[in-house]
Amino acid sequence: MDRVRERKERHRERGRAYRVGFAAVGFGLIALGAALIPLPGPGWLVIALGLGMLALEFDRAERLMDRVLEKLERVTDEAAHASRGVQVALALAAVTLVAGVVAAAVMWELPLVPF
Repeated sequence: MDRVRERKERHRERGRAYRVGFAAVGFGLIALGAALIPLPGPGWLVIALGLGMLALEFDRAERLMDRVLEKLERVTDEAAHASRGVQVALALAAVTLVAGVVAAAVMWELPLVPF
């Protein structure tokens, strides 16, 4: 988080127009990520990127990002220390999910890559 605070200090030295545009892009990324959540794609990753941008501008976003990172760290630790059976079950669930998305895309002739 020290790197975020250093970047926040440098960000505050920029002009007001740049900062307003930067915040608008951050809010736009969060909106785009929210729209991508039900679709196969990087919705949560896009939301995290937007939140990271907003954390440079707003203290509340920085506190929210701190909490999200703490929870992510806790979940990562729990997954790393999970029993072998739980790890295998999670891996099978992930493979099944990917196979289901690919099967649905093939059956309904959906493009896997949107361009």
